[in-house]
Amino acid sequence: MVKLSRTRLELFLQCPRCFWLLMNRRISRPPPAPYTINSAIDALLKKQFDCHRRQGTQHPVMQQHHIDAVPFADARIDEWRNNFKGVQHRHAATDFLVFGAVDDIWVNPAGELSVVDYKATGANEHRIYDQYKRQMEVYQWLL
Repeated sequence: MVKLSRTRLELFLQCPRCFWLLMNRRISRPPPAPYTINSAIDALLKKQFDCHRRQGTQHPVMQQHHIDAVPFADARIDEWRNNFKGVQHRHAATDFLVFGAVDDIWVNPAGELSVVDYKATGANEHRIYDQYKRQMEVYQWLL
């Protein structure tokens, strides 16, 4: 079985040669500098939203931005967030296992789910990069 994480799919789009080296020779790109502050913010947001998930209430950010949803309460949320398991699908015809770890999932009153990924940045302007869009599309497809 070939395991394809969301980041490996992105690597293929960025650099097919780098993808081939990783998958066939286990040669990976040098790791980037750690995003310590971003990771800490991500963890804090998950903790805050988990409190509201348990209570079935909206986070103040959701109220402030008029988002009619609450964090989705599902026993599998910790599994779906796990970087090595996440949400996954095995495509039998190709024997590919595609997976990715979501940050959160929200549900609106109609029962519709929204995949959420927390992004921390020090930039003055918010920019939605193409890779963020693809990330959400992979998670939506998996769910």
